[in-house]
Amino acid sequence: MEHAHGNTLTLRSIGIDTYRENIIYMRADCHICRSEGFTALTRLVVANGTKSIIATLNVVHSDLLRHDEAALSTEAMHRLGVAEGASITVSHLEPIASLSLVRAKIYGRELSDEDLSAIIADVTTGRYSNIELAAFLTSCAGNHLNERETIGLTKGMIASGLRLSWGPGPIMDKHCVGGLPGNRTTPIVVSIAAAAGLTIPKTSSRAITSPAGTADAMETMTPVDLGLDHMRRVVEREGGCVVWGGAVQLSPADDILISVEKALDIDSEGQMIASVLSKKVAAGSTHVIIDIPVGPTAKVRSQEAALALKQRITAVAAATGLHAEVVITDGSQPVGRGIGPALEAMDVLAVLRHAAGAPKDLKERALTLAGALLDLSGNFPPASGATKARQILESGQAWKKFLAICEAQGGFTEPGMAPHQYDVVATHDGVIRSVDNRRLARIAKLAGAPRSPMAGISFHAPVGRRVRKGDLLFSIHAEARGELEYAREYMQQENGTIQYD
Repeated sequence: MEHAHGNTLTLRSIGIDTYRENIIYMRADCHICRSEGFTALTRLVVANGTKSIIATLNVVHSDLLRHDEAALSTEAMHRLGVAEGASITVSHLEPIASLSLVRAKIYGRELSDEDLSAIIADVTTGRYSNIELAAFLTSCAGNHLNERETIGLTKGMIASGLRLSWGPGPIMDKHCVGGLPGNRTTPIVVSIAAAAGLTIPKTSSRAITSPAGTADAMETMTPVDLGLDHMRRVVEREGGCVVWGGAVQLSPADDILISVEKALDIDSEGQMIASVLSKKVAAGSTHVIIDIPVGPTAKVRSQEAALALKQRITAVAAATGLHAEVVITDGSQPVGRGIGPALEAMDVLAVLRHAAGAPKDLKERALTLAGALLDLSGNFPPASGATKARQILESGQAWKKFLAICEAQGGFTEPGMAPHQYDVVATHDGVIRSVDNRRLARIAKLAGAPRSPMAGISFHAPVGRRVRKGDLLFSIHAEARGELEYAREYMQQENGTIQYD
């Protein structure tokens, strides 16, 4: 247990945003720091009444605070539920036993279900600092989680939060493992499935290492930060939703881990499987389609790797009670034209509206996945899903359902265009031979995506296209001129983003 010593300070608000990490600020010569031996980066228990959080100490060597004052980061104040002037007590945090398990994993020991549950429990309650979270994530990276450990991690994440129930099934879901710019099929698939009468309460993530996640793209068109009660009303009314999973606390440990994964720019296989499937089970899903794009610059590079990942996903899903079907797709180039939240949303709308010039590759990929989802449900004649999905999309039923879902989530808004643009054109005649997905994604992120929702890339150079000197290959979009220049300079330094001859 943590020991509260009656060390009381008055809280002062200083308005410092530390993202997801709880930080407490105290004077170095504060009587409590001196008597308790607190130093910078000490982990402390901070309490107000019966509520407490764990925070990392930052030491102040100035008159920013009085001797009897402490300050908390804005996130820490929110989590503790306090305002300026409140009284808080601070005390030592006892050693975290599960950190010995992390150290064991670093040295190659296999972790049991109980070990992983202990780690996830401590992560969820905020006991791990970002440094300790990074150590755990790194110990599991590079495929250092075997199948048994991945199952244990998934179960631990499921147990860390809420688990929804939607009544009699099937309850459908869809996910892509990522690594491919564009590829924003989820809003289209959800609209088709819901229009077909299926229940599909889709919780989506924000970007981890990509220029946009589904939640980022959807947020340019409708609110996604819905609480659980609002999410339930949407699903009960329309049969489906597309909301940010972090708002409904379905797998809170995963949201914490993702925030550090994003900073480290890592997304290991075992962590990814546990992340995806824990949220599917927690969301109440019973049947899920998993899309694995394969390509030389995608997250999954070879057919062999895709088949191995498929086997691992299927095994973990079965162990957690999910019916999962994996679809392996082409990941050699971006899907659609937009790369970045608003630009990807425009592609989604073009497909749903059946607009002239809508990206055909995005439409056909969404229909493939939607057809597989309809077949997996068992609610339709065998092998009829693809035909049914196309009829729903091309008749306008999916568009009507998408609008209805957006209205139920809080209203529909057309995504906007960024004010700054730079066109990249062909320097000679040729045929597009290859596209580097990772470099395109990097350019889009340097332009501001996803933090700036209208930033990103409009892509116009699919493999096989014949170009002449001066033809448009892609356009960089930015909300700030400085970010446009930053992305442009990187692009000019990097050769081989698009190969043509």
